Amino acid sequence: MQKESQARSAKPLSRPLKTFFGIGDFGFTLMTNIDTFYASYFFINIALLPLATVSVITTISAVVDLILSCLYGAWMNKIKPGKWGRYRSWLVLTPWMVPFLYMFEFVKLGNTTVMVVVMTIAMITSRIAWNIPYIANISMINIAGKTTEDRMALSSIRNVWTALGSVVYSYLGPMVVAGFTAVLSEKNAYAATAFVFGAFMAAAYFAHFKMFKGYEETGEEKLARIAKQKQAESAPKVSAIAAVRCNPHLLALMLSSTTKYMVLFLVNGIAIYYFQYIALKPAMFAAFMLITNLLGVLASYISRFFVARAGAKKTVVCAYLIMGIAMLAAFVIYEKWIPVIILMAVTFFAMNITTTCDPELFATCAQFSSAKTGFDTTGTVMGLLTVPVKFGIVMRGILISAALAIGGFSATVDPSQATEQMKRGICIGFMIIPALVVIAGAVILAFGYRLGRENTEK
Repeated sequence: MQKESQARSAKPLSRPLKTFFGIGDFGFTLMTNIDTFYASYFFINIALLPLATVSVITTISAVVDLILSCLYGAWMNKIKPGKWGRYRSWLVLTPWMVPFLYMFEFVKLGNTTVMVVVMTIAMITSRIAWNIPYIANISMINIAGKTTEDRMALSSIRNVWTALGSVVYSYLGPMVVAGFTAVLSEKNAYAATAFVFGAFMAAAYFAHFKMFKGYEETGEEKLARIAKQKQAESAPKVSAIAAVRCNPHLLALMLSSTTKYMVLFLVNGIAIYYFQYIALKPAMFAAFMLITNLLGVLASYISRFFVARAGAKKTVVCAYLIMGIAMLAAFVIYEKWIPVIILMAVTFFAMNITTTCDPELFATCAQFSSAKTGFDTTGTVMGLLTVPVKFGIVMRGILISAALAIGGFSATVDPSQATEQMKRGICIGFMIIPALVVIAGAVILAFGYRLGRENTEK
């Protein structure tokens, strides 16, 4: 059995994996964008909930999501492996639940109290149902890819599909919502769209499940191997805290990644204010998002070539510095909107390159923690990859509010009459804060993460 496992571990990447791995993330992007772009509108304009109530719903769900994200990977490592493998099994076990749970986030009920409870539960449970396979999906990169080149190939094509999801959603999302509005009314359109996109995501993850066949031991094979080696299946597994405690590189990586996602959500969230109050061209916001999404596709594809020459760590550090310099330069000329768009597009291009590198850097940390502890930490460490994302979401509202407060922002002010103080406050949030944050991330990664290529080969 051990020889069989070793033979399986050396299995080269198949053509479907090299080409279509990431279609699940394509579906994931379509699905989650319904929440990103329509949740607040539905809560306030359709469900007619007070702003304070909306804040409570979103904060509770975000904090619970952040806490649980620290536990998923360790939990997957702790429990018995499933029928089709410790990680691969989760690509089919919970995704089918997502459309049924997710749709209730967008259901308007007559009783406000019941509606709020249902929405909150739906937001929490749907994220549990999609976060577990999301982490399993990322973990499979480390299972199937046995070299840096293989892992970067999988990460690159995955990020290409993710970026394509954003591009396609910009057209398909509003179109589907409009179609369901015409047939079912606006009140039911968002629930129907959430269900359809959630179902597509589940089907796409099933495609990943099929692609990974033969790359991971099944539960039966793993238990047989453990029994042959006279190891108890109940042997202790490594908690997330233990995996981080023994691995300072992982802590530095998580802190550095957190700065990137703070930048991502802050810049995306405040960009509309720049185009409305400074550029005085609100319609350009959609074009800006399309440009950055298209550049994301290109960056995702070519990132593997940068990593092949410089390594994942150096690529990320350099990209962070480019992001910081581009945003600082944009602040100097913030009133010239065309150069600003170019510089902020450069920022997003560099950011997408780093996103492709994340699975490789976390996979290296997983190997380091496994060697230090003597236990498999793949799921534990790879699960932590989502924690910076969740923290960035939590910080988004805080940082946007802080930046607008610095400028004395008022929604009653006509955009053409915006004061210089208000404009600079918006630009501090759009350029200065994210620039300083991501430069700090570059420093943390450069000096805190000291794992190199010698740690990546199995």
